[in-house]
Amino acid sequence: MFDLNTLVRPNILTLEPYRCARDDFKVGILLDANENTHGPALSEISETEKFLELNRYPDPHQHELKQQIINFRNSKPNQYSEQPLEIENLCLGVGSDESIDMLLRCCCKPGEDKLLICPPTYGMYNICATINDVEIVRIPLTVPDFQIDSNAILNKITEDPNIKLLYLTSPGNPTAKLINVESIIDLLKRSSSKWNGLIVVDEAYIDFTLPNGSYSQSMSTLVNQFPNLVVLQTLSKSFGLAGIRLGITYTNKKLSKLLNSMKYPYNISSLTSNVALKATTKEGISIMQDYVKKIIEQREIVLNKILDLKYVGKNLGGKDANFILVEILDKFGKPSNEIASKLYNTLAVDNSVVVRFRGNELNCFGGLRISIGTEEENKTLLYKFERVLNELNA
Repeated sequence: MFDLNTLVRPNILTLEPYRCARDDFKVGILLDANENTHGPALSEISETEKFLELNRYPDPHQHELKQQIINFRNSKPNQYSEQPLEIENLCLGVGSDESIDMLLRCCCKPGEDKLLICPPTYGMYNICATINDVEIVRIPLTVPDFQIDSNAILNKITEDPNIKLLYLTSPGNPTAKLINVESIIDLLKRSSSKWNGLIVVDEAYIDFTLPNGSYSQSMSTLVNQFPNLVVLQTLSKSFGLAGIRLGITYTNKKLSKLLNSMKYPYNISSLTSNVALKATTKEGISIMQDYVKKIIEQREIVLNKILDLKYVGKNLGGKDANFILVEILDKFGKPSNEIASKLYNTLAVDNSVVVRFRGNELNCFGGLRISIGTEEENKTLLYKFERVLNELNA
């Protein structure tokens, strides 16, 4: 049933990627791209800026960066992986948001096709679908464990052929809960014979999950086994590079070729790729893993201390991301959006501590999402959090 040729919009299947003379010739007196050959208009220029030749268009293919990324993911594959990633499996974007939007444009006809999401989930799916005039279908995550309802999803996608994409966030946002890998694999297998669509797993927080022995929880190394699987990642979270806006899409080679044809030719700037190349070296990955270890340690400390507070209920979510989602109570011991919202505002306005109110998300009533900071930031958070919460419930 799964057939990429009939899933992808016909105009995308026949799309010829943008080509320039630089695809064939990269050295010599380069007068092909209407660039300013005098150099960048900067009063001062660093050695790095000279090296990057900022007056030139960036590399549209980024093979070196892609190779470093797949070396990292292949070094610790998913336990069910049978075939390593290759450069041809990757498409790079301006953050994961570009990838989210591009998949919708690739597979969904405006005003006709649909996207299935499992709330509570990342809000950009909704925004991108609305912009592209794609209807949203919702199958909530199960409660209290925030896992996918595989049977309900399978029933929905098989009864409605206009659903072309399923977006799953794992670990979830705002749930901080990893979706069981075996459940997604089961859904990939069961759906492929009944449904012509893609299951997209957004793994922005995957590096904060505890490894399964010597294996990673990431599904990125499974895209060659499951042609109906797409995995999204970013350097924003674990690598601490939100400012460079680099997203990574892992797919089967045929779909990846289409996405690379769709993307704007120079979407990854020279500045972005330069930083990303440093971050994905062995040395950069080692630093990232050290930061992740510290965040995981602090996550446990912050969560335990917050759960001990008088007016905090349960941990609503999981422990698989660089944030937690906790339930705020009123003075009667009941979950309260009113108190949670006041706590959020008072912390930000009067105490210069900004967290995120998530109580209006499905099955997150009374919820505050708290990112895990440095040890000193967390100490300040805990002190002010307890004081303000006690005052609100006095």
